[in-house]
Formats: sequence, C-alpha cells, structure tokens
Amino acid sequence: MRPDKLKIGLVQQSVADNNKAVNWKKSAQAIVELAKQGCECILLQELHSTLYFCQQEDTDAFDLAEPIPGPATDYFGEIAERHNIVLVTSLFEKRGSGLYHNTAVVFDRSKDIAGKYRKMHIPDDPGFYEKFYFTPGDMGFEPIQTSVGKLGVLVCWDQWYPEAARLMAMAGADILFYPTAIGWDKNDTPDEQQRQHDAWHTIQRAHAVANSVPVVVANRTGFEASPVANDPGIQFWGQSFIAGPQGEVLAQAGKEEETTLMVELDMNRTEQVKRIWPYFRDRRIDAYDDLVKRWRD
Repeated sequence: MRPDKLKIGLVQQSVADNNKAVNWKKSAQAIVELAKQGCECILLQELHSTLYFCQQEDTDAFDLAEPIPGPATDYFGEIAERHNIVLVTSLFEKRGSGLYHNTAVVFDRSKDIAGKYRKMHIPDDPGFYEKFYFTPGDMGFEPIQTSVGKLGVLVCWDQWYPEAARLMAMAGADILFYPTAIGWDKNDTPDEQQRQHDAWHTIQRAHAVANSVPVVVANRTGFEASPVANDPGIQFWGQSFIAGPQGEVLAQAGKEEETTLMVELDMNRTEQVKRIWPYFRDRRIDAYDDLVKRWRD
C-alpha cells in the first residue's frame, strides 16, 4: 500500500572517467547518506556508471554496455536490499548482439528487479549522438509497481514530451522520475544557456502541473571533455530538482555541486489537487485522434 508520507531523494554527481567501480562507489556513498536520513525512494542520474560516451560515434563504446541482470544490477540491487529502499538506476543495456538500450532499472527493497523502462525518445544532436547507440524502447509507458507506489520512470529526452508524462499518469503513476544527462555547449552565450535551462525546468514542472503528480529529476553535473578534436565538450548543468503536484519546486541543487536532495512528499496531495484541478475529467478524448499523427497537413 502506498504510504501517506514519503521521503524521496536523488543523487547529483559528476563522472571523471569510465571506472565503473569508482563511480558506483560514489553513488553508493550518496545513497547510504540518504538512507540514513530515512529516505525510502532514491533516483540516480542517467548513465551514472560511466562518462557520457554519446559525444561521438565510437563502436568501442559498446563495450561499456551490460546485460540485465548483470554487474550493475547485482551491485545496486544489493544496496537496495541492504538499506531497505526503492532505488531507480540507469544503465547502458546490452540486450543482445548488436541490440542496445538506454534503460532504467528499479529495485524495491530487494536484489530482485521490480521493473525496468527503456528510453523511448532518442535524440541525435551535436554532442548527443544517442541514435548511434540506443534502440528506442519497446516496453511502452508503463509505471512500475513498488512498495511506495507506482513509479512513472522516463529518461532524459523523454522529459520534453507531454505525451509520455500523460500516458504514465493515465496508467496510475504516483510520481514521475527523470534520470537525466543534459548540459550546455560551451560555445553558447550565457543568455542562450539560461534560456535552455529555463525551458528544461519549465517543461518538467509543467508535467507535474498537467498531471497533478510530483516530479523528480536527477541530472549530472561537471564538465566532460569531448574525445573529438576541437569539440568544446559538455558542461552538465546539474540543478536537479523535486517538484510537487502543482509544479512547486520543493528542492533544487546547484549547477556544479555533487550533492543529494531529499524532501518528504505528502502523497495524498495528488488526490486533493486533482479534485480542484480536474484535468482528467475534462479531457476531450473524442477530439484528440490527430495526436497520433506525425503532423496535421
């Protein structure tokens, strides 16, 4: 049964190299810190095991991928069980020979995998060449049932799509989670950087508002140099946050600090807010057929 009160947290960290053992240990230390404070549900950032390898198209990077179950799920499952927490992790999944996904894996106070989600929307932009590495998810938008409620887990580029958030909420998600790796091109002006961040912040708070559910966003921080000559690399902008069901920001991290966030959510507020702002009642589902089209000509 879903609790009335839930202490929920996230981990914001930098990544210096592809040493998985070091990166896992850093994540584990932050997880334990949160668990000791009574946190019951914790989110890690996107692809937290390694550097963000998608800055270039490199076939050698496929060696970083792992099967599920595998070393990463064994490691984090043991942590979830030992500290009696719900844990949302992210990894580069090797599903089969030549078939890879960007996958979130959830543990529910156990070594056993409670559920997983494969990233559905895959970007292909300068510095973010994800289509080279990841096959789009084929599991749909299904919340994962846990002891703290139904978790609507999405991944990074998914966060820009209201359809994804809506479908998770329609399936009963109590909270939306976005493990993320997003940052600035260092060639962009400060004004452009601020506009990009504000758009990112606004769209996710809007998902909270439109669906009357809390949103938890864990982004990485720090600078990661590009392996491509004369490429400026990515300055990940951090600023992970937790928002309530009316989009109110309950906690937010800084741009460059490795940190944790934790808030106590009143899980009954979602129902209260939905009674006052009945978006689901007033949806004109009889008039939305064209939403499944690519474009209206």
